[in-house]
Amino acid sequence: MGAILVIDDEPGIRATVKDILEDEGYEALTAEDGPAGLETLKRESVDVVVLDVWLPRMGGIDVLKAIKADHPAVETIVVSGHASIDMAVSAVKLGAFDFIEKPLSIERLITAVRNARALSDLRVENARLKRSAVDSDDIIGASEPMGYVRDLIYQSARSDARVLITGENGTGKELAARRIHDLSERASGPFVAVNCAAMPDTLIESELFGHEKGSFTDAVARRKGKFETAHTGTLFLDEIADMSLPAQAKMLRAVQEMRFERLGGESTIEVDVRVIAATNKDLRQEIAAGRFREDLYFRLNVIPLRMPALRERPDDIPELTAFFLGRFSGGRARRMSDEAMATLKAHDWPGNVRELKNFIERIAVMSDEDVISGETVRHFMLKGDGSSPEAAPDRLDELSNLRLSEAREAFERGYLLHNLRKHGYNIAKTAEAIGVYPSNLHAKIKKFGIEAGE
Repeated sequence: MGAILVIDDEPGIRATVKDILEDEGYEALTAEDGPAGLETLKRESVDVVVLDVWLPRMGGIDVLKAIKADHPAVETIVVSGHASIDMAVSAVKLGAFDFIEKPLSIERLITAVRNARALSDLRVENARLKRSAVDSDDIIGASEPMGYVRDLIYQSARSDARVLITGENGTGKELAARRIHDLSERASGPFVAVNCAAMPDTLIESELFGHEKGSFTDAVARRKGKFETAHTGTLFLDEIADMSLPAQAKMLRAVQEMRFERLGGESTIEVDVRVIAATNKDLRQEIAAGRFREDLYFRLNVIPLRMPALRERPDDIPELTAFFLGRFSGGRARRMSDEAMATLKAHDWPGNVRELKNFIERIAVMSDEDVISGETVRHFMLKGDGSSPEAAPDRLDELSNLRLSEAREAFERGYLLHNLRKHGYNIAKTAEAIGVYPSNLHAKIKKFGIEAGE
């Protein structure tokens, strides 16, 4: 349990509040001004700060901003003898837990501290549960390759070392990154995923580092970038190999120094972020071809983690199938027959776990069998890859019951989803393949509510 820190320039108030808190069973620390209080936060474990607004050297509102920037999990109760509604609203907008007027009401102060501590405890407990609970998309599989992956995830989660995850599309690279985050000391911080392939060069700097109001034509307000949003947490850079060389140069500096300037800004922003990157390409080959910076590779590849393809671990298919079938069957007890399981294990699964997941969901929805037969599995495998001659008429039968506008939208959504899966949900590659601009594809994805991995 962390202490309660009282920051007030009046010695009498500091001593009184400290005594009150200690009488209530709390450990209390004091500081005479903002800089001293911020130094205390660096050294001590603190859950709640009681902060006076009117302070020498550094105003209370500026201290509040610094606390929320560097110690976002610490709850802050602002107090003032010259309170106004505008000041209270401003403090709360900046993240203050509560605002109390002087002279202090002992009962009000104790209640505020108790509630702030309860919220802090809840946040800590939530982080603990996230570490201990098995996620709905946990790393599944008892094969030797997955045992190695699981061990490496647990080991790497203990540190802040950068991790480079490689593997084919659909092998679970983002899932591994999230697992590392959830098991780390950063679990209570944000996990921010960035699809590097989907960011045009013209917007890369704004997306990653943010921009100031007026820095370009459409910059109507200040905006935080992905690095700043991920402060105290983890930044996951997916498809890092698809980033252009100029963008890689900007990324290198940020990863190396953990500081940057917003586009159009002059002040340097420092962040505390763990970087995890992923790619489905061989970066050594990309470096040899001049498409990827070697210095960025060495910065990212501190801990290499390779996700095995599903064909390399066929013994995990029964466990994966049982997991997905249970999820998509609405609580119904269902299983695969021996023949069906043999068919699943013999299949190549070029889309890996993502393809298997989608396939099992299709069967769970379209089949009524409690014990799913080999014939059913083979039937949907044929229909799934478009090689069955009856697939098209079946689809027309489905669409014939819709109005023309609805059928058009249903077809367009299916068409986009098929191509996104085919290209591993890479926006740039999919847009090029179907002949549209990435921005138009983004708009369609948003319109139809398509999600990665669907």
